[in-house]
Amino acid sequence: MLVILNIYTHPGELDDVVERLMELDEVVDLYEVTGDYDIVAMIEVDSIEEFRSKILRKLMGLKGVRGTNSFVVLHAHKRGGRILEE
Repeated sequence: MLVILNIYTHPGELDDVVERLMELDEVVDLYEVTGDYDIVAMIEVDSIEEFRSKILRKLMGLKGVRGTNSFVVLHAHKRGGRILEE
């Protein structure tokens, strides 16, 4: 399953948070963005339980992470520029 995780960081902590996120195997894509959030991470896990126990707890314990907002992808219609079969 794919989880889109928006991350808020404390001022001056962005680079450190990005470095630590790059070390996590479950983080398959990582973006520094403008707007309401500082970072968007695409995370692949087997279940919500895995996301909560392995990823979310790690992230909330990272120095510099101010908060998160997550979205679970229910169905992908197009990915990597390709329309997915239903």
